[in-house]
Amino acid sequence: MSPEQVVLPYATWPSPVSTSDVARSGLHLGFPTVLGHEVWWTEDRPAEGGRTTIMHRGADGTRRELLRAPWSARTRVHEYGGQSYAVVPGRGVVFANLTDQRLYLLPSDGEPHPLTPEPDQPAALRYAEMILHDGQIWCVRERHHPDGTVSRSIVSIPLPAEDGGDDGNSEDEGNRGDGETVGDDRNAGDDGDAAEGADSGDDAARREPRERVGGSDFYASLAISPDGAHLAFVCWDHPRMPWNGTELRVFRLADGACRTIAGGPGESVLAPSWRDDHTLYLVSDRSGWWNLYRAGIDGSPPQALHPAEEEFAGPLWQLGGAPYAKLADGRLAVLHGQGDLRLGVLDPDRGVLRDLDVRYDGWLPVLATDGRAIAGIGYGPTSPRSVVRIDLGTGQVEELRRDVDELPEAAYLPRPRALRMESRSGRLVHAYLYPPTHPRARGTGAPPYVVFVHGGPTGHSTGALDLEKAFFTSRGIGVLDVNYGGSTGYGRAYRERLKGQWGVVDVEDAVGAAEWLAAEGLADPARIAIRGGSAGGWTVMAACCASDVFAGGVSYFGVSSLAPFVTTTHDFESHYVEWLIGPEDPALYAAREPLAQVGGVTCPMLLLQGLADPVVPPAQSQAFADALAERGVPCTYLTFEGEAHGFRRAETRSAALATELAFYQQIFHS
Repeated sequence: MSPEQVVLPYATWPSPVSTSDVARSGLHLGFPTVLGHEVWWTEDRPAEGGRTTIMHRGADGTRRELLRAPWSARTRVHEYGGQSYAVVPGRGVVFANLTDQRLYLLPSDGEPHPLTPEPDQPAALRYAEMILHDGQIWCVRERHHPDGTVSRSIVSIPLPAEDGGDDGNSEDEGNRGDGETVGDDRNAGDDGDAAEGADSGDDAARREPRERVGGSDFYASLAISPDGAHLAFVCWDHPRMPWNGTELRVFRLADGACRTIAGGPGESVLAPSWRDDHTLYLVSDRSGWWNLYRAGIDGSPPQALHPAEEEFAGPLWQLGGAPYAKLADGRLAVLHGQGDLRLGVLDPDRGVLRDLDVRYDGWLPVLATDGRAIAGIGYGPTSPRSVVRIDLGTGQVEELRRDVDELPEAAYLPRPRALRMESRSGRLVHAYLYPPTHPRARGTGAPPYVVFVHGGPTGHSTGALDLEKAFFTSRGIGVLDVNYGGSTGYGRAYRERLKGQWGVVDVEDAVGAAEWLAAEGLADPARIAIRGGSAGGWTVMAACCASDVFAGGVSYFGVSSLAPFVTTTHDFESHYVEWLIGPEDPALYAAREPLAQVGGVTCPMLLLQGLADPVVPPAQSQAFADALAERGVPCTYLTFEGEAHGFRRAETRSAALATELAFYQQIFHS
């Protein structure tokens, strides 16, 4: 023991990491664009109610905010959104506005004005993943119909001429094969007065989006060939999710000829980009891992560029991400690894991959390049997520913006240890261990721990610096972040462990993680809690129903009952449960869902819920809280007005975290 350390009870250590520090952190930097020395990106502002703004670093090194309040550049396509803006060089940016979901052009020196008409119903037309081509914005459009159904298509919207007029772009397209249709979906009467009630003086009505491709349930990863002759995209249909099976298709714009290049029900193909006018790069998990391939549009079989038991992409929860980018010299900037993804440069002709010597251990799958510079979002165990520009010519690495402005002393930050443990059934389980960390305090005996369970469930936790974890570890509460079976980052076989086994494999792995902590002497077996959000909240509730290993459980907007969830959740996940558990079967659902198994809960629980959540409606948490109350199980149910799926406001995040800490302090010292 250091002579400066004092012995204090666990969970009571004095910490410089406050709830407000955590709440104000987490700008959720996203989707960089780089052109020379200029870089753009989005960032969420918890202190501004979760508003998403667009930032710009100029060639002179100055950083400024482009989008002022109350504007918010966030798309609600799939409800999880994604890339919500596109740079129009020399003119400004096009962005999707959160409130009405219309597209707007924000000039370099002016106010936003609308590009798309106002729909008949609020936010009924939504746009994401914008790309600029031939004076038009091409993107995915999501249409919410009055009967509650949802459809999607690929559309183009002409930009106004720089003198303020309409450029009049118009093409007649015929029907296309492979079940897709391409054409002009303008309704009769949409010839100038379709946007009645739109902003005075705007010509958005005359730029009604033209449907280019339709017929599939979902679209992503638009890419137009260098010669403008072909459009490549990824599509899939219910009941599949994009990590189950997708198809990469190419349309010839001149005559509507269509070809499926790769993919199918059992192959997840992602992120196509053009090598040249006739060849595509793509990511596919046909080998069992998301690896990079090259494929010709003539139908020749895809060829692996660098076969490896590593992932070169992540799950397609949000639209617009890019896990690799083509450089001017023909090489590819790529992300690869297991768990955390490293940044490297791949020679696609020789298959040689070399990691870049940078201080960031992991990167988000949102790379951008202008051919000579790379922009991305890197992180490390003591480095917050940061917008980074790398000049490939000079080797210069610039950190342009951090997710967290101020960090506590490094001695308060836990260093994660990636580990593999064995589950109850002998399966390998991945996790990150964060022991209690404090330069001037220590406890006696084994400390309390909280088992973290990520959402998704097809997602994963990384070793990135997280002030929320430091908030607990600096107070003497350890964290074990579990990438249970079903998580991404470890190959298709690992994530398919959850197929038909949601509520079984995830629960066994979470319970097994707690038992492992106790068996290794790392945690006090009487003081282990579990917490998670969304699908992680389901696992928290199900684990507390199935085992008495936990001293308490904390669920953020978790799923408790399957039939109502399937009925009320959004379209993107409306068939997800069919893969996770199976077709609706009352007996099967009752055997899995926490609400039907609530009689097994013996530990106190804390449930937190946003009242505007469209993904997991409040009734899910309310029903579980009511069932616990009926059985006399201690339960606190805390709701937040205006919060949706994932708390975005600083005041909400602060209140939730303070309540969670108080809950742990109570159960760990009772």
